[in-house]
This record gives sequence, C-alpha cells and structure tokens, in this order.
Amino acid sequence: MDLCAVVLSSWSSSLLLPLLLLFLSANDVTSAAAAPLKFGINYGQIGNNLPHPTQVSGLLQSLSVNRVKLYDADPAVLAAFAGTGVEFIVGNEDLRNLTDARKARAWVEQHVQPFLPATRITCVTVGNEVLSGKDTVAMQSLLPAMQSVHQALVDLGLAGQVNVSTAHSVNILASSYPPSAGAFQEDLAQYIQPLLNFHAEIGSPFLINAYPFFAYKASPGSVSLPYVLFEPNPGVRDPNTNLTYDNMLYAQIDAVYAAMKAMGHADITVRISETGWPSKGDADEVGATLQNAAAYNGNLMKRIAAGQGTPLKPDVPVDVFVFALFNEDMKPGPVSERNYGLFYPNGTPVYNVGFDRASLSPSPTTSTSSSSSKPTGTLPVGVVVLLATFFL
Repeated sequence: MDLCAVVLSSWSSSLLLPLLLLFLSANDVTSAAAAPLKFGINYGQIGNNLPHPTQVSGLLQSLSVNRVKLYDADPAVLAAFAGTGVEFIVGNEDLRNLTDARKARAWVEQHVQPFLPATRITCVTVGNEVLSGKDTVAMQSLLPAMQSVHQALVDLGLAGQVNVSTAHSVNILASSYPPSAGAFQEDLAQYIQPLLNFHAEIGSPFLINAYPFFAYKASPGSVSLPYVLFEPNPGVRDPNTNLTYDNMLYAQIDAVYAAMKAMGHADITVRISETGWPSKGDADEVGATLQNAAAYNGNLMKRIAAGQGTPLKPDVPVDVFVFALFNEDMKPGPVSERNYGLFYPNGTPVYNVGFDRASLSPSPTTSTSSSSSKPTGTLPVGVVVLLATFFL
C-alpha cells in the first residue's frame, strides 16, 4: 500500500464516524417530527368549500395529529380515517331519540360498530352544551340519553373501547374565581349531580368548552390580555390555596374540579373539549385578531407538548381539543364564528403555530404512512454515494 492509499484510508475512516453520527442525528429529528401531537382537534363541517375527508385524513397525518372530535358520526370521515390510528370522538345531539333504548342501540349499530376497530372511535358525546341552554326537556333527557347509549355499547360488547360523555359550556359555573371556590349554578344541580354520579360509575371524563376569548371580549379593560394568551404576566393568586395561576384556562379547569368536589366527586377527570381564539371578528369583537389567535393557540400547544398540568393538578397533563381545524364559512353568528380555524379550506395555515409540514394531498388514501407508523431509517443518497467513495 503506497503512502497516498494510507492517507486516504485514514482520512476516510476519520470522516466515516462523524457522517454516520450525522445521519443518525438527522434520523432522530425525523422521528421526533413524526411523533404524535399531544392535543386533539375539532373537525367541524359547516362550510361549502371544505376539502374531502380523504384529503383531511392526509392533512392530519402529515401533521401527526392523532385525536379528532366530530359533532356527528359522518361515515365518510370515519371511513377515510380507517387504518390511520387516529382516535375519534363522535357525537349525536338527537336526545329525544337516544332516550329510547332501541333507537340508541340502532344508532350505535349503524354509526359506531361498523367502523370499529379500523377507525378508533373512543367516545360518543351526547348533546352539546345542553345545560347552558333554555330547553328544560333537553336537560331532562340528557342523562337518560347518555345511559341508553352506554347500555347499547355494553350490550354490543363495545363499552371497553368506547365511553360516553357530553360537552358543557364553562358557563354552567356560577363561580370560577378564585378557582378553589368554583361552583355550579344552583338551578343546574338537579341535572349535574346525577351526571357526575354517572361519569364516576362508568369512568368517563367531564368535558368542558372553555374560551378565555369571551371573557376578554366582554371586559378588555379589566381582563389582562397576557393572562388569557398564556404570555408572561404576574399571575393571579388563589387566597384559599396559595396557588398562582398565570392563565385563565387553567384557572377555569381547576374551578370545575372544585365545583365537582363540592358535589362529592374527586374521581372524575376534566378535559377541555373545545378551546380556541378567532383570527378575525366584527368591529365590536375586541381581541379577535390574527396575532392573538396565533399567540393563544401557539402558547397553549407548547404547554401541552411539555405535558404541563394545572396548579391544582400539576401531575395530570392538560387534555385539550383545539377549536377548530378549518374556518367554516357557513356558520351563523358574528364574523368570529367563521374564523376559529387553524387552516383555510385549501389546507394552508391561517397563521404559524409550527405546522410547517402541513400537506393537503389530492389523494391521501394512496399513502402508506400513518400517525402511528415509525419512519424507516434510510441513508440519504448523497451520504451513500459519499461513503461509497471512501471504500473504492
């Protein structure tokens, strides 16, 4: 072996290890990027320009979103997500029919059972914000409807996979400050107490729709914007517990825990079934801006990614479904109602919250990847060629 060969061999050996380490490091980054996100997302469909469910499936897989909440049980959506590993909450607001055991079972047989186990349906929500409305018949029907759906799941052998809950507005609280003094409205106690007993019995979560945006919009002069946007602020101390809250959402969650405890239940988990911030609003909708929406959702997602809990329950990661996936152009009400989406219907982000790898494919069903699959470790072509030259 001549001197040049010896030098080349030594030089190539010294570079080989760093190059391999560089590849392994890049592969770790790829794996981390594909890790499932820790928050869920609400997929509403009140629009005339929304993409097909198969495209949405591809979009959410490209983002590694693995939990979705629907307001119905759209078979096209459930079929589009078959085999992806994405978990679904499906809904039914037809309380009158669901109180009938036979109709409840028929609904489960038609809208839930056929899609299992290919599509991971894990919860059925019965009604939405029923107790904050004025329909006393619906309020009286809520628990019987939930019980009928649960019994149908039991009879069909699905209760081990699918639980039952209902989403409430945070307005069912009569008091939320300080959080330790949280209490439900007195006139709702007759409905909430048996509901809590039911949740405890079957082990299902208590779902709350909470929007600090509404509190800020109502009193921008007295509610701190940094406090509602998860941005640096002095925080608010609960005088009864000495716990300090640096954001309103966590205070609302702990107020619900306090309200449930006052009714004898410390055995039920609170989950946020909706929260978000509009990127646009009417002239009188103070705070509905692109900047504030990006700050609220972006800061919230960072906290969720860190597995953060509330001051009362620091070891229980906050569980959130962000509202919403798309701007929905046919929603009634103020301009803000049509501008809660993280994405425009064409799949582009409304603002940047770190969704750089979003992709709305015209044919996502041809993809072989899913949110639960691991990326294959392959050497980039350039590295392979370069390494090969070292051994020539």
